[in-house]
Amino acid sequence: MNPVLWQPSAAAAAASNMAAFMRAVELENAIRIPDYAALYDWSIREPERFWRAVWTFCGVIAGQHGEVVLEHGERMPGARWFPQARLNFAENLLRRKDNRNAIVFWGEDRVKGRVSFAELHHEVSRLAQALRAAGVTAGDRVAGYLPNLPGAVIAMLATASIGAVWSSCSPDFGAQGVLDRFGQIGPKVLFGADGYFYNGKTIDVTERLAEIAHNLPSVEKVVVVPYTRCDPVIGGIPKAVSVHDFMAPFSARAIEFEQLPFDHPLYILYSSGTTGAPKCIVHGAGGTLLQHLKEHVLHVDIGRKDRMFYFTTCGWMMWNWLASGLAAGCAILLYDGSPFLRGGNILFDFADAEGMTIFGTSAKFIDALAKAGLKPAQTHQLGALRAMLSTGSPLAPEGFDYVYENVKRDLNLASISGGTDIISTFVIGNPLLPVRRGEIQCRSLGMKVEVFDEDGRPVRGEKGELVCTAPFPSMPIGFWNDADGGKYRAAYFEKFPGVWCHGDYVELTAHDGMIIYGRSDAVLNPGGVRIGTAEIYRQVEQLDEVVESMVIAQDWPPQRPSDVRIVLFVRLREGLTLDPALDDKIRRHIRDNATPRHVPARIVQVADIPRTRSGKIVELAVRHVVHGRPVKNLEALANPEALELFRNRAELSS
Repeated sequence: MNPVLWQPSAAAAAASNMAAFMRAVELENAIRIPDYAALYDWSIREPERFWRAVWTFCGVIAGQHGEVVLEHGERMPGARWFPQARLNFAENLLRRKDNRNAIVFWGEDRVKGRVSFAELHHEVSRLAQALRAAGVTAGDRVAGYLPNLPGAVIAMLATASIGAVWSSCSPDFGAQGVLDRFGQIGPKVLFGADGYFYNGKTIDVTERLAEIAHNLPSVEKVVVVPYTRCDPVIGGIPKAVSVHDFMAPFSARAIEFEQLPFDHPLYILYSSGTTGAPKCIVHGAGGTLLQHLKEHVLHVDIGRKDRMFYFTTCGWMMWNWLASGLAAGCAILLYDGSPFLRGGNILFDFADAEGMTIFGTSAKFIDALAKAGLKPAQTHQLGALRAMLSTGSPLAPEGFDYVYENVKRDLNLASISGGTDIISTFVIGNPLLPVRRGEIQCRSLGMKVEVFDEDGRPVRGEKGELVCTAPFPSMPIGFWNDADGGKYRAAYFEKFPGVWCHGDYVELTAHDGMIIYGRSDAVLNPGGVRIGTAEIYRQVEQLDEVVESMVIAQDWPPQRPSDVRIVLFVRLREGLTLDPALDDKIRRHIRDNATPRHVPARIVQVADIPRTRSGKIVELAVRHVVHGRPVKNLEALANPEALELFRNRAELSS
């Protein structure tokens, strides 16, 4: 059993939103719920009562909610939540109208800004009027090619207030990567910035924006948001207008929030697209809102005094997740640029300067801090910080150690996991439960998460597939341009019919925690033994010489591709070479701390590791390159040139 690293105080647990919710459920349903395990069990046994309770407790604003909570609950997919409800997503995020900070922004150390709740309401009102005047109506698509600016949140909220559908990419995407996404959905209006800052440099994207606009025939207006310059030249961009001129004719007034069905489209998000064209995943307004409120208010324990940060871009679902913090009444802290500015301290500088209470980041960032030897607990106050969230990839047990030893001891370190597919989480943190080393605290309320073996039988204490065996509100409405739902069903329901199979290789522990061992499609299977990639990363990246690593299964021998061997690629500290001594040290460390079966057949040094624009390493793309197969969508990668480092390696020919 993994040791407990942190335990909430009895007073903090009793004062949490989760505890208040438990008391409300007990009172409303005349039942006894002594602990989280009982609450979770009730939430999956009584989904209609549970989701109605979340709606009420979190104060969802709606024109009507209706009496029916769930139709066709036996269908998956096919269930319908709150079919009689009418609501507006933006109205729920704009419930506060006071002069306290709603958004605080840092653009590296170059630009800072603040928007109050009252100012946010005014700016959304003006922009929504401008969009209506431009002909945008419910169901139209509005796209953003934007840094993580307050203006991106304002544009999203204005879009949602009308009932139009928002979709965004970050400006580090190349033109083709944007066209691969927006080209499928036909946006009517495109928001784009003139450029962005990264690692102290200014990157101009006006030419790229012009290329994108030229190749999107559906776009009737390009609204340019100045960021790196006060008055960028936009004459070369087709149908362009500055955001100031676009909004100039309109004064703030009461916003006309369109009251729309619960499953009305809100967002279009995209799969990473590393093995083909990105899938366009359509998420509904009501499901997104209700799921995010549940996670923010109950699992993260957010209230009106909180100041929540997540390091993200507009191209990752965590941006959408962060924006929903406004519905819980908290301020959201936005940062755009390199997280390693000021020697890796800038995000902790931000935390101190702005009284950050929730710090969201990726496991890779925590790993990088540890490798760099940074100790924020010694250099920063972090007095307000009470929770740190980590996602994007599994957080290794040593990452837990690092946070508690070098960031803050009294902190709920909540490793969370879900995805773009559900715009939320399956497993998450909890203000009532202890944090155990290397484990995610719990399954999320209302999510009937189980672990299946290869025969579709539920298991505990064994590795298997993460599945969800009952419908939940934030399941996608479907994929764009997938009229019969065939692509959608194939993506999640093919392996176990009627059951959502998420594609994570996991273990449910004896005390209902979750350990994630990597993606199922990247699981190594040498000699018929299944090994999660995270099991090897955990060992290799403990070594000081290794900055990061990637492991794949190579078909071997070539004449018998039904078997594989493990190949480990390592990026070493500057100036180091993978000599026989270091090769042997890596092998011994893996053997001594895992098993002989985890030891790679080959270890190969590379100068870089390819990753998506949200920072996830791309094991499948590297496997394709090693086997001489094409990688179909290089635009999905932040550093596609790194793939060439893996092609035709002599070390892998014998």
